[in-house]
Amino acid sequence: MLWESTVIRAAILIQNWYRFTMARLEMRRRYSLSIFQSIEYADEQDQLQLSNFFTFMLDHCTHPDSVSHIFTSPSVSQVVDEGLYLTEFEKKIDVPDSYYGPRLSFPLTVEDANALLHAFRNEQLLHARYVLQLLRETRRVLKEMPNITHLSTSYSKEITVCGDLHGNLDDLLLIFYKNGLPSEQNRYVFNGDFVDRGKNSMEILIILFAFLLIYPNDLHLNRGNHEDYIMNLRYGFTKEVSKKYKDHGQQILCLLRDVFSWLPLATIIDSKVLILHGGISDTTDLDFLNALERNKLKSLMRPPKSVRDRQDQVKERIPTTRPSKHIANQNVAEKTQHISLSGSAETSGSNLPPDPALKEWKQILDILWSDPRSQNGCTPNKCRGGGCYFGPDVTAKLFERYNLKMLIRSHEFKPEGYEISHNGKVITIFSASNYYEEGSNRGAYIKLNPELIPRFVQYQVSKYTRRQNLRERVGTIESSALKCLREKIYAHRSELTSAFAQYDLNGTGRISVSDWAAAMESVLQLELPWRMLRSQLAQTAPDGEVDFMSCFYDLKIGQPIKEAQPALVETLCRYRKDLEIIFNVIDKDHSGLISLEEFGQTWKLFASHLGIDMYDESLDKLVLSIDYNKDGHIDFSEFLEAFHVVHRLEKKANS
Repeated sequence: MLWESTVIRAAILIQNWYRFTMARLEMRRRYSLSIFQSIEYADEQDQLQLSNFFTFMLDHCTHPDSVSHIFTSPSVSQVVDEGLYLTEFEKKIDVPDSYYGPRLSFPLTVEDANALLHAFRNEQLLHARYVLQLLRETRRVLKEMPNITHLSTSYSKEITVCGDLHGNLDDLLLIFYKNGLPSEQNRYVFNGDFVDRGKNSMEILIILFAFLLIYPNDLHLNRGNHEDYIMNLRYGFTKEVSKKYKDHGQQILCLLRDVFSWLPLATIIDSKVLILHGGISDTTDLDFLNALERNKLKSLMRPPKSVRDRQDQVKERIPTTRPSKHIANQNVAEKTQHISLSGSAETSGSNLPPDPALKEWKQILDILWSDPRSQNGCTPNKCRGGGCYFGPDVTAKLFERYNLKMLIRSHEFKPEGYEISHNGKVITIFSASNYYEEGSNRGAYIKLNPELIPRFVQYQVSKYTRRQNLRERVGTIESSALKCLREKIYAHRSELTSAFAQYDLNGTGRISVSDWAAAMESVLQLELPWRMLRSQLAQTAPDGEVDFMSCFYDLKIGQPIKEAQPALVETLCRYRKDLEIIFNVIDKDHSGLISLEEFGQTWKLFASHLGIDMYDESLDKLVLSIDYNKDGHIDFSEFLEAFHVVHRLEKKANS
């Protein structure tokens, strides 16, 4: 009897230990994913701010030609050399005998699609000539399609709906392996965000466009918020195309800009299931969306003029007396971002005439950028800086108006690949597995039968995670998330130091955990569980107070540069990604070099736009020091590399 009770007690202890260990691992996994998602949304806000800068640059640049091509929509004759038509231009692109990839002829066949799949599995590129031909044919087919596609399940047993792929070719190949290739009997809807972030966006587009041409009635594509050429500048697709197609990248990108604008906006199945990328708002009007000219909006990052005029009015109303330069800059950025893509700026006192383009822009913006929330109502999406949060009441109202049963949307990372909300009426489907880090999440797709009952299929591409146990996988995700967060912290060092000092009235260098958490959130605004993260980010004294400067102990700027003042170094570090995009836009010949004059002018405009007060002489000395051969040009990739954050502990481990 004694032996049995000892065994039972031991079993209970082991069970409790196991539950405690699993709970801690799950807690670490969840806060790591929260860090990734918060930084992702903050980066989207930065992108909106950068888009505003491009507009500002056009208005103030003394050489507007250097940036005007960002916003113009070239005709076919402008896309190609010597004003030739695209078909004639394609014929001038020679395909050498040494090219062993697929050779396409139109109209495409299933054999062509299989050849593409085989080539991409073996990391081959499709030749630029065939890419341009494929894109031209795709645009022709898309032009014939309505803004909202109507499908019926009566033609097939099931319809498969896939969410964001974001350049992860392995996920698309796995979906086709598990679910079968598109065909008349196996219909698909791909719900946007095919590109950016991953390294194989071009291959995904080529495969999807090829099947679209073969089965135009059975494979359907909706536009996502990343099918937008200005978003592509920041999130990798533009760089991917330029790298893979050095000689013809510009022509491919120009044609893609037009192709993206012709992608349908939504799909409706059996008049009951609405499929669109982001979500809805309390003003979403499907009839209006179905009637507008969708191809006019090449990028939602460039709002109509009426919105930009309101933005300028608000900027003028921002007070010039400021408690802190850094806080003021942050406030300006917040107001600019909120106005730029919420479409709901205050207009009291404005005598601006109504702009018909504004309604079109706002309607498309909402369906590509919005997210569902459990609370009723419709409010601006402050996390992303664009679209709105819509509640169950907004969903119910739209369903009642259009006699709908279900909304399937994507746009949002989900750890399990899908999520059901609004009492089962809204489904989020996310098809990019390992989105933030290897092992961070599953992907999923939906199978809809004729009764419109959804069945979820989950998967995860596993190259390395099978070799790791759960603790190791969570550790990898956590380490990567904390690395990203520490870089964010270092880029805001001055603001954080000022915020900490407000709580440190006696100058001890220590503050309470609650004050430390409040200061972190006030500056970074990431809505993270700072108290829980404290042990990973800062050291505590024996009395339990936080040594706030320890947040920066293990971080430093990549290379010590004598010519740079600390404030300038921090600013360049923070806006490094923005500057890289701007310089790549100016560098039209892709030489990697920028003149000192262009650099100086661009920086002054950028600083002026953001309200950054930087000492010109300090920047001039810094730039001159990097012009190593004194030819009046600098390699801005090397320049920006000098301002990345290095993790000192990691550096020691690698040395």
